[in-house]
Amino acid sequence: MLRNLRGRRFLLFSSNATTKVRYSTCSATITLSESPHASVSRDTGDYISAILTCKNVSEVWKIHAQVIVNGLLQDLPVANKLLYIYAQFRAIADAEKLFDEMIVRDPVSWSVMVGGFAKTNDLVNGLRVFREILRSSLNLDNYTLPIMIRVCREKRDVVVGRVIHEVALKSGMDLDCYVCAALVDMYAKCGEIGDACKLFDEMPKRDLVTWTVMIGACADSGRPDESWVLFERMRNEGIVPDRAAVVTIVNACAKLGALHKAVVLHDYIRLMNFPVGVVLGTALIDMHAKCGNLDAAREMFDSMKERNVISWSAMIAAYGYHGKATEALELFDVMVGDGRLPPNEITFVSLLNACSHAGFVEEGLEMFDLMMTKYGIRPNVKHYTCMIDLLGRAGRLNEASEMIETMSIEKDETLWGSFLGACRIHKNVEMAEKAAMSLLELQPQNPGHYILLSNIYANDGKWEEVAKVRNLMNQRGLKKVPGYTWIEANNRTHRFKVGDRTHRKSQEIYDALKDLTEKLEEAGFVPDTNFVLHDVDEEVKVGMLSLHSEKLALAFGLISTPEGSLLRITKNLRVCGDCHSFFKFASLVTRREVIVRDANRFHCFKEGSCSCGDYW
Repeated sequence: MLRNLRGRRFLLFSSNATTKVRYSTCSATITLSESPHASVSRDTGDYISAILTCKNVSEVWKIHAQVIVNGLLQDLPVANKLLYIYAQFRAIADAEKLFDEMIVRDPVSWSVMVGGFAKTNDLVNGLRVFREILRSSLNLDNYTLPIMIRVCREKRDVVVGRVIHEVALKSGMDLDCYVCAALVDMYAKCGEIGDACKLFDEMPKRDLVTWTVMIGACADSGRPDESWVLFERMRNEGIVPDRAAVVTIVNACAKLGALHKAVVLHDYIRLMNFPVGVVLGTALIDMHAKCGNLDAAREMFDSMKERNVISWSAMIAAYGYHGKATEALELFDVMVGDGRLPPNEITFVSLLNACSHAGFVEEGLEMFDLMMTKYGIRPNVKHYTCMIDLLGRAGRLNEASEMIETMSIEKDETLWGSFLGACRIHKNVEMAEKAAMSLLELQPQNPGHYILLSNIYANDGKWEEVAKVRNLMNQRGLKKVPGYTWIEANNRTHRFKVGDRTHRKSQEIYDALKDLTEKLEEAGFVPDTNFVLHDVDEEVKVGMLSLHSEKLALAFGLISTPEGSLLRITKNLRVCGDCHSFFKFASLVTRREVIVRDANRFHCFKEGSCSCGDYW
């Protein structure tokens, strides 16, 4: 078999029966007449067609040999197609050698090489070729520049990304819609959302691709409310979304968590007669579930004519973060029944999460074992994170620690964060310090890790250690992420922060909260001052608890919505234990059902209890 053509001189032997290419450095030969493309003529178009029908690199090698034999290697369209197909099969070494041997190259040749290195995530060589393009004074196009920008995005290399942006400015390509869309996406993925928004707003003309990228960028950077504003702006400007844009908007709405917007969006999709295939249907399942409407998610799932493993996994995950692990496990049994649809890695992440949220330790261990023994799926860091969370929440910290020590794959910040969270729940300061050290090595600029460690020390009364951690934060210029709570009322979303008095109904809210607190205390509620992590008097702690943003949102909801109606609340951080207890009593006393989505899961408060079973 012809292994490659890297500069090896060949001798040509011809006969009526066969043509052979023999390399002077290799005894291997290939009989061209045995090639599936042996009937290819000397016509350029036929060679190009044959190249594009190759199913693997071996077939490309054979066509490449015929091109050499018939003297067509210097035919630029043929050579470029060979470059392209090598790049498609990630045979970048073969592509590079061919490129080096090409006497004539055009901008397509250079672009294909840049794209080939990008395909293999080789930023260094991609930049090398890109620099050669600049030195050769070749005209840049809206194919090469976006490729290099996307490589910077994948590598999260905003420094090189800014350099390429400068090149685009100097070459006059900065206003090209494809280049702009790639730059917006790159800045957003690199965490420079301000630069992304500025560039987007300065564009003289925005096409659907750019709108879609910006909507997705805002959602991915934690600003899904701005995604919704952009969607409305796009519609007002007469831009009609395509299927890809609709999926992006649905995913942004899922992150926003606003049910009334989810209803509006789904109605719009029906009105525009968008075909609900597997991808859009799965996104709608996720959106309804994350907006708190599990019934709508299941209805969407059941209505889908075609479902793939991602669709099933999304529905299993929805049951999981709504605290319905039994339903998640039952759905999994239906999915794999009769062997009709094998699960994948994502399915087991969904299952293990469901078990973790419900405290189904033995079921989770069984699923973890089943994943490996029956389905041959090697656990990745997400699966291990679920297992650490599962064992840690259950208080089995030693087993969780042993799993961390013995696992062979690289540990990430999410895994250590789960373990640190478990240490906080069970007040194990020694293990918490170990987890925190690993976390701070991985993410020294994440203030959440410092806050969690500080809270663990505070809960243990180690105020000197608290002061040290907070002083370290100050030295590094880190600030705590502020806690916000949102509530939907009358098709509007209202936001509150701790001690908030900016709302126009502020006085009414505080009066209602005072009355509610008195009724709850009469019913047996006692404020849990353990959740005030400050070295102050008990009376001050009680006062601080009363100002939590979720309580203000609840009070507003009670005075702003019809009696007996369901309240939907979202919190960007984990709901504290005192507020959790407060909401349970409130659901009993007010006879209201309250659904709260916090950073980890959903809590459905009804008649004095929570769907999480006080396990979160």
